[in-house]
Amino acid sequence: MHLKRVLGRWDLIALFVVAVFNLNVVPSIAANGGATVWLWLVSLLLFFWPQGIAVIELAHRYPGEGGVYLWAKEVFGDFHGFLSGWCYWTNNMMYVPTVMLYFVGVSVFVLGPSHQSLAENKVFTVAASFILLALLVVLNIVGLGVGKWINNLGGIGTMIAAITLVGLGVIVYFRFGTTVAAADFRIPANPRFVLNSFGVICFGLVGLELASVMGDEIQDPERTLPGAVAWGGVLSGLLYIAATLTLLIAVSKNDISVLQGIVQAVSHMADRVGVGWIVAPFALMLSLSIAGIGSAWLAGSARIPFVAGLDSYLPAWLGKVHPRYLTPYPALIVHAVISMSLVALNSIGAGVQETFQKLLSLAVVLQLVPFLYMFAALLKLALDPAAEKGHYSNRVLILAGASGLVTTILGIALAFFPAQQITSLPLYELWMFGGTAFFISLAAFFFYVYGRRKAPREAASRI
Repeated sequence: MHLKRVLGRWDLIALFVVAVFNLNVVPSIAANGGATVWLWLVSLLLFFWPQGIAVIELAHRYPGEGGVYLWAKEVFGDFHGFLSGWCYWTNNMMYVPTVMLYFVGVSVFVLGPSHQSLAENKVFTVAASFILLALLVVLNIVGLGVGKWINNLGGIGTMIAAITLVGLGVIVYFRFGTTVAAADFRIPANPRFVLNSFGVICFGLVGLELASVMGDEIQDPERTLPGAVAWGGVLSGLLYIAATLTLLIAVSKNDISVLQGIVQAVSHMADRVGVGWIVAPFALMLSLSIAGIGSAWLAGSARIPFVAGLDSYLPAWLGKVHPRYLTPYPALIVHAVISMSLVALNSIGAGVQETFQKLLSLAVVLQLVPFLYMFAALLKLALDPAAEKGHYSNRVLILAGASGLVTTILGIALAFFPAQQITSLPLYELWMFGGTAFFISLAAFFFYVYGRRKAPREAASRI
């Protein structure tokens, strides 16, 4: 295996911002009201901070390609490593399509008001999603040296879009005040939809581990990674809270579209202050941000089947690299094909926004499984007297591990509560329980089928 070390500190900071701070999850959260602001604060303290500790500690102890796959494998054994990596990969098969759908919902604003209805046209959204995903695959096959610039442009677009959104919100607040009252930030009598938001918030805060999945492609990771994690984490947390508050001030929670809520807010505020022309440039910057998000998660998660292919737990051809560009091109192509199949499948018989929410909710559950292993690994290492000293003290590891583990379990459980965009509760629960069971069962099947083949191969190679 030969991979190029092309990711420097600023590349990582941009990667963390674009991967963690995903504006596409803010509308679906803000649609549940001001109580979600408190959930952001709780999640930042009990989940996001422990995540940063876990990433730095585990990357220090177990550097290399694979990230969550490698860490769980080293601490808990081969099957747990494979299951962690498998859930990380398959969740992104669900998540990358939501990014494509969100891209379509936002990019139509660049074309002008007469084209905004295209966002609810299923044929158009599937076709546009396919074109964008195909472009991202090609760029990432050419190499991270090229693909990282999509991530970097996405990071710049994210910052410009967030600053524009928050800046307009501040101007509107000081000129016209706000209709948001203190009562809007109370937990509602029926908290069902708010509960779903907690899982989505935890999902929105993942991403600090993404660079470690590409550990063999980071320049001097021992020095580069900790500072990049800190800066990326602080920026992302501040931007999330500011964006949610601004959206609540600008748009009634009952009028927020999960696919267009950010642009709706900017359009509404821009009209009030007389700068309506800003909507199209804002949508363009946000589209760049979304493309960067898709590129970051596509490139990062594709490294999981690549490493699993090298370990022979998945077909060996997934562990191949391009002879010229030295990138895991089979894994990238397989990821894209499955993601687009899921977009097409879920578009049958459901609205675009319900499709978005169903894919997002299942992605939440699968994404958080590797974090169960990450936080449990901190506890195991801290409580093992034979374990070598790491980056942090055992006290910090216990505190971060316990906090993160409990919060992750809660986030997974609450994702099974339907969001308000869901029209059929039985079908939603069937999708959630059935989808979770299917992907975990498939992981066990692949592991034990290819695990049996691995032992004879290794024995033969030693003869």
